[in-house]
Amino acid sequence: MVVAFARADAPAPDPYIAERVEAVTGFPATPGNRVDVLRNGVEIFPAMLDAIRSAERVIEFMTFVYWKGDIARRFADALAERARAGITVRVLLDAYGAHPMDRALIERMREASCRVEWLRPLSTRPWKIESRSHRKLLICDNTVAFTGGVGIAAEWEGDARDADEWRDTHFRVQGPAVAGLRAAFADNWIEATGRLDVAPHEARPEPRDDGAPVQVIPSSDRVGWNPAALVLTVLIEQARTRIRIATPYFTPATDLLDRLCAAVDRGVELELLVPGEHIDSRLSRLAGEAVFDRLLECGAAIYRFEPSMLHQKLILVDDRAACVGSANVNGRSMRQDDEISMVLYGEAAIAQLSADFEADLERSTRIPDAAWRERPWYRRLVEWFVWRFRRHL
Repeated sequence: MVVAFARADAPAPDPYIAERVEAVTGFPATPGNRVDVLRNGVEIFPAMLDAIRSAERVIEFMTFVYWKGDIARRFADALAERARAGITVRVLLDAYGAHPMDRALIERMREASCRVEWLRPLSTRPWKIESRSHRKLLICDNTVAFTGGVGIAAEWEGDARDADEWRDTHFRVQGPAVAGLRAAFADNWIEATGRLDVAPHEARPEPRDDGAPVQVIPSSDRVGWNPAALVLTVLIEQARTRIRIATPYFTPATDLLDRLCAAVDRGVELELLVPGEHIDSRLSRLAGEAVFDRLLECGAAIYRFEPSMLHQKLILVDDRAACVGSANVNGRSMRQDDEISMVLYGEAAIAQLSADFEADLERSTRIPDAAWRERPWYRRLVEWFVWRFRRHL
């Protein structure tokens, strides 16, 4: 189901979260944004392709994952068709994440006059190998944008019905927040090309009457916490009743773990949803499981999504705010990679995300406290060992 902010009289964001997020990141909430919640490839890819085919002036697209499959070809064809029609098309690919991409698709886009660039090539910038851009962004005519967790690959097609169809959430944005998303694209585009050729558009992302406040927060590698980590910390500390987290790669730093347990100690309900057997990174799973003992002891509920790989990134706080985007709850997103986060305050979108979370729980298995504590000692040893390397997972 696609759901948008739809209240013409949408209130200002709850200051107990929005003002603190702004205080630590410097990014204020902008009103008047319509945000559609897109669930799984069956909704996500048609919406993105429709926006590409409807673009009239410029398309700016960047992704961490661009692999193989029919959807990879369909995106390349749609972008190439718009370029042949005379539209400016900029495509930015992370050199590590998109390395498996079929090079024939790149040639197809370039022959159609798409500008295709690689970000942080592995062969020419070895000092950037560990720092990737994990952002997923599509901006069309500076009026509609998409971001979230989805990659361009066969794994994301379908509706998460089985192991071959990953579970993910993406967002279509219209309104002033588009400018913030485009700025994140420009940041990486200028780095990749060395040129300030991302010019202003004639069309500006104007506030919408059916919109609601959104904070767009880009983050990059740095010493200490980056903005993605700061936002997560604020949300945890300001939670009053409930925290819901869905993340594919859960390897929190010790200080973040302390804050989660402190929230439970003060009466906040904590629900954590992670992948089950279909996770694509066994090392990440082992590292995350090393801290399950403590979370269960402090009273958290931990669930494993069973039908397929869970790839969505979501933090819901008190049903008043939701943090979405590309960031995972792991060391890479919190310190190392370029990410894009959005904090949403619209009641309709938050209600839909909460309902989707409930639906995912119905397809998940809760980890029982007593049984988890009885797992073999050698499993605990492996978890402890992998946990030492959590910053790189």
